This record gives sequence, C-alpha cells and structure tokens, in this order.
Amino acid sequence: MPGVRVKEEEPFESVLKRFKKQCEKAGSFRKSASVEHYEKPSVKKKKKTLAARKRALKKLKKMAR
Repeated sequence: MPGVRVKEEEPFESVLKRFKKQCEKAGSFRKSASVEHYEKPSVKKKKKTLAARKRALKKLKKMAR
C-alpha cells in the first residue's frame, strides 16, 4: 500500500496529488477495476480490437491534417 509523508505546511492538494501518483505507479486502481466484475474473453477481445481500430482512425486523422 502506497504511503505519503506530509511535510510541514504542505497544501493538501499536493499531498493528494503525490498519493494518487504513487497509487497509479503501484497499479492499485487498475487492479481494483479489473477485479470489480468478470468479462468474458470474447468481450475483452472485442473491446481490444475496437480500441485498436479507434487508435488507428485517430492516427489517420492526425496524419491527414
């Protein structure tokens, strides 16, 4: 579990930002999201191909400019 030491007179926002960054590096949020519900392998594959297709279209649009 990530932990953050609070320095004297440090604003709460910066402490929270550091904590979130550490949690993201540790992968805590991604793990909890993936464990939250089960997805069939076929559904995962469809989502993955759809995301790849979107990325490719976005790349094409960017190159056309």
